[in-house]
Amino acid sequence: MSDVSSATEQIERNRTDLLSELVMHLRENRTVLREEWARRIRAAQLLTAMTPDEMFSEATSVYDNYVAVLETGSVEALQDYARDLSERIIPRGVETHEVLGIVLLLRDVLARSLFEKYQSDVTVLNRILDAYEPAANRIANTVGVSFVEERERIIRQQQEAIRELSTPVLQVREQLLILPIIGVLDSQRARQLTEQLLRAIRVNRAKVVVIDITGVPEIDAIVANHLVQTVDASGLMGANVIITGLSSDIALTLVTIGLDLSKMNAVGDLQGGIEEAERLLGYEVTRSGEPGLNHA
Repeated sequence: MSDVSSATEQIERNRTDLLSELVMHLRENRTVLREEWARRIRAAQLLTAMTPDEMFSEATSVYDNYVAVLETGSVEALQDYARDLSERIIPRGVETHEVLGIVLLLRDVLARSLFEKYQSDVTVLNRILDAYEPAANRIANTVGVSFVEERERIIRQQQEAIRELSTPVLQVREQLLILPIIGVLDSQRARQLTEQLLRAIRVNRAKVVVIDITGVPEIDAIVANHLVQTVDASGLMGANVIITGLSSDIALTLVTIGLDLSKMNAVGDLQGGIEEAERLLGYEVTRSGEPGLNHA
């Protein structure tokens, strides 16, 4: 058992020594290798969204971090750097295939350099490559995964921002909110608008909410049920909900799936919904041209 352990330790020491020799070679030839890598990047037409100076600056940072990971084996540090890199270059329009492309090009440039250095000693070359390739593959995988994760995070943030903009909860007057919905209403968006609405009811101490769905082309059974749940949840928070803008197709869907429409106060259009809301709040409502005043 001790012999096996000793052999394993010796192999690890040899691997560490080889990586140290490799790192020294890459640092001593940093300028030449970095310039060759930058040339290959330009030839492959990668990172075209960046200026030449920006591309060279990022290439320098990637090269130095690449070599540092080969030396330390710290994947965590590489993950942090990859996320930081992604935050900088994704807004510039850099795509996932470009990031993977430049990392693989760097792996190729460095491997070719090792072939040139150790071509006269095949045994040492094979040992160097045995130490280099697993580390290089791990680096490429880590950078690729980190970039994809960061890109997905940014996309989720953008989608969330778009949904926020597409479902604004507006305060018309004290205790009265309007939620105009435009576009496709799927399950995810329906859940989000419910959360937004309930927050707005709490913050504004609303007593009446008008949900206008004039701009919603259709609603499936799942979303229709969610709409009823939104009405119920608003009621539990002390707010009456008025639904306006029901199309004939949506009304038919609600009837077909057997929803309890007694829970829904439906009014034909938004203006009628606001007038009904004001009546519920105790305001005297008159139309333009009619005698009397609107009393707030």
